Amino acid sequence: MRDSRMSNTYDVIAIGGGPAGSSAAAILAEYGHRVLVLEREKFPRYHIGESLIPFTFQPLERLGLIEKMRRSHFVKKYSVRFIDPNGSSSQPFYFFNRYDRETIAQTWQVLRSEFDEMLLNHARDKGAEVREETKVTGLLRDEADKVIGVRAIGPDGVETEYHAPITLDCTGKEAYAMVRNGWRVRDPFLSKVAVWTYYRGAKRAEGIDEGETIVAYVREKGWFWYIPQHDDMVSVGVVAEGKYLSRDGVRDPEQIFQREIEENAWIKDSLAVGQQVGDYYVTSEYTQHSRHCGSDGLLLVGDAFAFLDPVFSSGVMLAMKSGVLVGEELHRAFGENDLSPKQFTHYARTIRKSVENMRKLVYAFYEQDFSFSDLIKRHPDAAGPVADCLSGDMNKDYSELWDQIREIVPLPDELGVGDPLVACSV
Repeated sequence: MRDSRMSNTYDVIAIGGGPAGSSAAAILAEYGHRVLVLEREKFPRYHIGESLIPFTFQPLERLGLIEKMRRSHFVKKYSVRFIDPNGSSSQPFYFFNRYDRETIAQTWQVLRSEFDEMLLNHARDKGAEVREETKVTGLLRDEADKVIGVRAIGPDGVETEYHAPITLDCTGKEAYAMVRNGWRVRDPFLSKVAVWTYYRGAKRAEGIDEGETIVAYVREKGWFWYIPQHDDMVSVGVVAEGKYLSRDGVRDPEQIFQREIEENAWIKDSLAVGQQVGDYYVTSEYTQHSRHCGSDGLLLVGDAFAFLDPVFSSGVMLAMKSGVLVGEELHRAFGENDLSPKQFTHYARTIRKSVENMRKLVYAFYEQDFSFSDLIKRHPDAAGPVADCLSGDMNKDYSELWDQIREIVPLPDELGVGDPLVACSV
């Protein structure tokens, strides 16, 4: 009979089966590593964050999922459009004006329950072992404080220990290890609140514009997202400072949402012909960063490493990008027989550069005196770099763009966080 401890020993354990965990698991399993994914919920499960940006193409391509996405019923997205409170609209910003029409220039609006299940099943197909409805209750550590696995409770209520030389925290915004290790760094300026719901039969454009993402402004630099989905559904939500949304003592999500509809003429008109369906949701979109990407035996991936304000829909792309990169970097480290924290410095700095670049644009967006149209009037050459960063090409040198934006509004310094925690030798 096989030893029970050996049967629960893996090369890699991933806590969480969302886009980050599934992407990392698929890459590692494809290389032949023994991977265990522990997912708290039963898929399909509801999740917000439904609009993909163009450079999600690269991780989807590496995973081998482009053709499956093209055959899916997810709505194709070619553009983004901005709407003023009075209803006046910008021209659509078409990705194909800058990128290849057959690849990066077309992305998708997804139903996350279906999209995430597709990613998780893909990890299974590649050979990863997936255990759903399994809640991790603790990290296992040796005498030197190295993480050597996890303790988890399965759907049968039995607590089991699982061992691996490396554990990936892919727990999303919950940020399991970041919180418990005291590594969380808040971004207080980006402490927004979101209230959202769904409509059936609301207005939507036709043809190539059917899947356009709408960013519709309200007062106090708040904004609505308006995301067309398949089956004639639209995801629509408002994001703003909590003190703005709860003004006059209003706390009920439905009341807040219905009041804010009146703050943008385009949103009001577009929703008037539709029917609201399902619940109203509310969340605090607190941007947070981890002081370290991990420590001995532990790596943070996706939102568990950094969660950024969702205004530019970067979350899924960053989760998948970090998952794919972790998979590749871990495979390399296994080949070198060295899983020490310093091996993951390149991973940490690559993802942090992505986050910091997008973070600067998010800060600019929320400044009262800033608009992209004003920036481009001043500096026509800024249009290309802005499009690149917003599309997800986040690891370029944007120093000239930041100088141009600083002529209008201040931008934050880089936080200087994210490197792996390397134990000092005595």
